[in-house]
Amino acid sequence: MEIHLIRHTAVDNPENLCYGFAEMPLRKDFTEDFKTLDIDKDYDVIISSPSQRCRLLADFFKLDYQIDERLREMNFGSWEMKKWTDIPEEEINPWYQDFVIVKASGGESLLEMQNRVLSFWNEFIQRKDLEKALIVTHAGVIRLILQAVLQFPLENMFAVQIDYGKKMIINGNDGIFSVKKMNV
Repeated sequence: MEIHLIRHTAVDNPENLCYGFAEMPLRKDFTEDFKTLDIDKDYDVIISSPSQRCRLLADFFKLDYQIDERLREMNFGSWEMKKWTDIPEEEINPWYQDFVIVKASGGESLLEMQNRVLSFWNEFIQRKDLEKALIVTHAGVIRLILQAVLQFPLENMFAVQIDYGKKMIINGNDGIFSVKKMNV
């Protein structure tokens, strides 16, 4: 099985707002960004995050896709759509100290997000009917899938750069998965 994971293209976020679950628009020239993407047409299945920034990409290429809620970005709860600098220090500093376990009020921790994403991933990789698949999603989701494949410590997930509009390609054979290409 060959699995292509693609991150949505660049968002319009000049104020450096915290966003994950929230609908953050793509940059104004997003169709120009789409034209630079290399999207195959021969996928057995395409699954997208329900976020508009992912669905717009799938719609642009006229892909027949399914939605899976588990492919959403992290839920930052009460921090969503606030400037990072406006989040009170007494809330954000504990998160900076331990982003794996600490969460925003009303949001989810990285461990909770990992459980959600791995619930999707472990179910997905059991499928025997797929030779090639595309997953349209977010940097956090892609990092968690790569973490599951490469087995690096969760605390190191931000060491993996996931570029806007780029694909990660994972190969799977008899339950053994490896990263074939990154940011292509």
